[in-house]
Amino acid sequence: KLKVTMVAWDRYDATVITAVNNFLLKVWNSSTGQLLQSLSGHDDEVFVLEAHPFDQRIVLSAGHDGNIFVWDIDKGTKIRNYFNMIEGQGHGAVFDCKFSPDGQHFACTDSHGHLLLFGFGCNKYYEKIPDQMFFHTDYRPLIRDANNYVLDEQTQQAPHLMPPPFLVDVDGNPHPTRFQRLVPGRENCKDEQLIPQLGYVANGDGEVVEQVIGQQTNDQDESILDGMIRELQREQDLRLINEGETLPNPPLN
Repeated sequence: KLKVTMVAWDRYDATVITAVNNFLLKVWNSSTGQLLQSLSGHDDEVFVLEAHPFDQRIVLSAGHDGNIFVWDIDKGTKIRNYFNMIEGQGHGAVFDCKFSPDGQHFACTDSHGHLLLFGFGCNKYYEKIPDQMFFHTDYRPLIRDANNYVLDEQTQQAPHLMPPPFLVDVDGNPHPTRFQRLVPGRENCKDEQLIPQLGYVANGDGEVVEQVIGQQTNDQDESILDGMIRELQREQDLRLINEGETLPNPPLN
C-alpha cells in the first residue's frame, strides 16, 4: 500500500508536491487536484521537500538514499543532483534541508552529523572554520527540579540562562580563541575568558606531556573547561544580582 511521506506547497500555493514511499514525487494543481508531473530519481524514501522562497518553479528534495535534488517542477526535470557519499561509510541519509531567505543557498543535515552548505559564490569564508564544531554542552547531562523544569546538572541553571558555550571538536577538545569568538555572546571576550588550546601536564611516569586544557582535571575530577564554566556562571549570577539591586522598586497597585 502506497503512503505519502511528505507534503509541500510552493511559495504561491499554486501546486502541491507529495513524496510517496515508492520513491516518486508527484506535483499536483492545488485548485483542481490534477496531476501535473511525476518526478523520478530517488531510490529510497523521501522525508524532505522544500519549496524555493520565491521561485515557484524550484523545489528541493532529499531522502534516505543520500540524494539531494533541485527540481524544475514546471518542466519536470532535475536542475542539480548531489549524492552524499561519506568516505569509508557509504552514503549518509539526508534528514533536513532549508533554503536561505534570498534563495541563493541551502543547508542540509545528514545522519552522520554533517552540515552541508550549497550555494552560489566562493567557499573561502567557510574554509576558515574547523571541520568539527560542537558546543561543549551538547551532551551535558540534564536534571529536573521540583517543578519539573529542566536544569543543567553541573550548574543547576536553566540551560538558556547559562553563559555561552565553548566550541569543541568531536572529542571535546576546545578550539582556539579565534573560533570561540564566533559563538554569540563571546565576540568581545578577553583572551583569558576563552579556552587555551594546549597546556603541559605531568603524567604518571613523571614525564611532562602536551595535553588539551579542556581534558585536564583537578582534584575534584572536574575538567578545567567545567571549572571555567562554573566560574563564568558565578560571575553572571553576581552581575544579575547587582543589576537587580540597582533597579527601582516596582510601582504598587
